[in-house]
Amino acid sequence: YDADYDTLSADGLDMAKMCFLDWLGSVHAGKGSRPAVAIQLVAKSLGGNPEATLISDGSQSSAYMAALVNAAASHVVEMDDLHKGSILHPAAPVIPAALAMAEREGASGRELLTAIVVGYEVAIRAGEAMGPSHYQFWHTTGTCGTFGSAAAAGKILGLSKPELAMMLGTAGTQAAGLWEFLVDGAMSKQLHPAKAAADGLLSALLAEQGFTAASRIFEGEKGFCQAMARECDRDRLVKGLGTEPLRILSTSFKVHAACYHIHSAIDAVLEIRRKHGLRPADVESVRIALYPAALDLLEKVAPHDPYAAKFNIPFCVATALVYGQVGLSAFTADRLEDSKIQEVMQQISLVRDSELGKVYPERWPAMAEVTTRAGQTYAARIDFARGDPKNPMTREELEAKFHNLATPALDENQRRKTIDACLNLDR
Repeated sequence: YDADYDTLSADGLDMAKMCFLDWLGSVHAGKGSRPAVAIQLVAKSLGGNPEATLISDGSQSSAYMAALVNAAASHVVEMDDLHKGSILHPAAPVIPAALAMAEREGASGRELLTAIVVGYEVAIRAGEAMGPSHYQFWHTTGTCGTFGSAAAAGKILGLSKPELAMMLGTAGTQAAGLWEFLVDGAMSKQLHPAKAAADGLLSALLAEQGFTAASRIFEGEKGFCQAMARECDRDRLVKGLGTEPLRILSTSFKVHAACYHIHSAIDAVLEIRRKHGLRPADVESVRIALYPAALDLLEKVAPHDPYAAKFNIPFCVATALVYGQVGLSAFTADRLEDSKIQEVMQQISLVRDSELGKVYPERWPAMAEVTTRAGQTYAARIDFARGDPKNPMTREELEAKFHNLATPALDENQRRKTIDACLNLDR
């Protein structure tokens, strides 16, 4: 399958522009955070030939360091895109690798868009193949994202098919990212896409130099699938490649600044709040039913700091009920101490629903049931959170999201110019 700009679908290339804009908003929102700054300081101390831009301050470094720094910044505020079936955030590893390599090589906007589409296709298909058993221990964005970033970088380099095979072998032997950090609310989640982006780019550069690697990295007896998943469907790597709709088209954009496993629950309580005009004082109890994978990952996460709160289901649900939105402003030290949120959190119970698990990961559903002090019970089920391709955001909403994320970093004129540049990358 040979993908190039002229053979890729127009809707796929248009989606790549939206993904690029959405990713860039997350970079600007996250670039001043502690983990992003720490990674940037280390990158600057190590130095590098001026090949590509560190978006955080506009300086130049090696493409490797640019991919590392920009990817880390994009995964901080939990607003970067997500693909449900692969359980993967594709933009965070793929786009920074594509952008850094495009700058290094002087590639055109069309070549960059093509690389993004290709990177999404490879990363997502790898995630689909590895499935939920992989995700139980491994952060798919860090693992399968490495293949996607390599594919994007390799596409820009114009690697041959034998070189691409070696590139994937090198990517696979570096792929990593464990979930244990969630218990501590630690910064590893930013390192995972950072390393995936940088190591994917490194894999492409090594392949260009004739560096050899496992030729059967996915299907080998000691390869990626065998080592890192109890159940793996390798057919999903290539089935329908070049004939099925591009995987980038089934990517979801995030409305809420929280882990995507909580989005359907947030939307469900927001629907109840909106329909019935509920106030926090009205709430007697809240029951949230979720698919088991969501609770396996998040049930033990405590909201001991604003970042960890993004992964705490009761905090996010209570915030939605109290304030009617779960944006960037929801995750501050003051909000953690908010008595209204704390009171509602005490009224929330979580239920593991195996029936909801039967449709995961193609759907990430939630059911919410709110009982009032007056004895009324209201319920809502959400299968497709706002921003899902089946419940999409409009282009205007995505542009408004960019303005919101980038406002602290860019003035209005800069934001408008950036939006225009992203939406006209092909020119």
